[in-house]
Amino acid sequence: MRFLYSLAWSLALPFVILRLWLRGKQEPGYRQHIRERLGWYASNTQQKFIWVHAVSAGETRAAEPIIRALLKAYPQHHVLLTHMTPIGRSTGQALFANVADRVHQAFVPYDINWMIRRFLRHFSPRICVLIETEVWPNLIAQCKAAKVPVTLVNARLSERSLKKAQRLSALMLPAAQSIDYVAAQSGPDAERLRALGVRELCITGNMKFDVTPPPLMAERGAKLRAYFGNRPVFICASTREGEEPLIIDAFMRLELPHALLIITPRHPQRFDQVAALLHQHQLRFVRRSTLDLDQAELPIPSDTQVFLGDSMGEMYMYYAASDLAFVGGSLVPLGGHNLIEAFAMSRPVLTGPHTFNFSEITEQAIDASCAQRASDAEDVMRSAQALIDDTNKRLAMGAQAHAFFLQHQGATDRTMKAIEKFIR
Repeated sequence: MRFLYSLAWSLALPFVILRLWLRGKQEPGYRQHIRERLGWYASNTQQKFIWVHAVSAGETRAAEPIIRALLKAYPQHHVLLTHMTPIGRSTGQALFANVADRVHQAFVPYDINWMIRRFLRHFSPRICVLIETEVWPNLIAQCKAAKVPVTLVNARLSERSLKKAQRLSALMLPAAQSIDYVAAQSGPDAERLRALGVRELCITGNMKFDVTPPPLMAERGAKLRAYFGNRPVFICASTREGEEPLIIDAFMRLELPHALLIITPRHPQRFDQVAALLHQHQLRFVRRSTLDLDQAELPIPSDTQVFLGDSMGEMYMYYAASDLAFVGGSLVPLGGHNLIEAFAMSRPVLTGPHTFNFSEITEQAIDASCAQRASDAEDVMRSAQALIDDTNKRLAMGAQAHAFFLQHQGATDRTMKAIEKFIR
């Protein structure tokens, strides 16, 4: 089965590279470092590497606590941080700018045997630390052949993903069984990973609770809130394609009095699309990219209805400037996104019906009275209005949200203890 998988990858490679080039029209980062995606790297290095693979921005932020812990625990090692997306790479550059001499970034090659072998020969990592959901059959097989231990940390697996993997059991089960150790986010995740074939695992919790919000983002958030003036602010964060029309229609239909709506699309290539959608609906809006917070005249024009957050790496700032948040990816069946950043900034959260990527955390947060589930976009807006009107309830939910955030910390220390034997 893996032979057929490898053959399919090889036959598809020209089309994959063409797609990469076409995606580069919207995101120029896809046209950079293409040689790395084929297993070719600029120069040899003699460093001792601990390899951490974080596919995109969310996984890179999740990896921040363990990367910093690894740098501290193993001062004789460097971290090789690999990605699949340009936004993941740029996120890593921003997060680790102060330790750039010890964090080396690269794109991981496509999952083709000879490319992975070149990568492993070039960097000779002591260990492979995969973040969250990255199970690549050839990558894992080549690591085993090169005697590089493979661990999967902050691991999660939804019921939907398990069913998909089981349909490809001849390919995915041997890969899962070859992972040396898994640190799962939750009990249900651990059960599903066992069903996939993982043999050695523990439950450590979610490392995203260990991410410390940058103080600068709180300061910038206070400036942004001052720019917004004295009006309620509701953020719809990390929205995905298909959600913005639903949100905008519900916002216009219910006419939240005096509220300012922030929309932050999850992917930068969609910023202009959402701006065009706002123009189409004749909504008055301001783009973050046009605003210099240090020079902005206060406050925002009073007739502004929407603030478009077309920037990356400023989510904590947006949460700090808001009264409450809706977290996207949950109005459409994509499984939802990270609620934890909002909790870290003491913001109550609304979510849609589709949260299978973060099912346990979402249910725990609802039980802890720091989150509410809505059935659709109109229900989101009605719930937002109710919390805007009930200041005491909103502030109580915010306090519960921060307490929930603090209660779930410690996953990084547990993960370090789980994988240290493979590094030593």
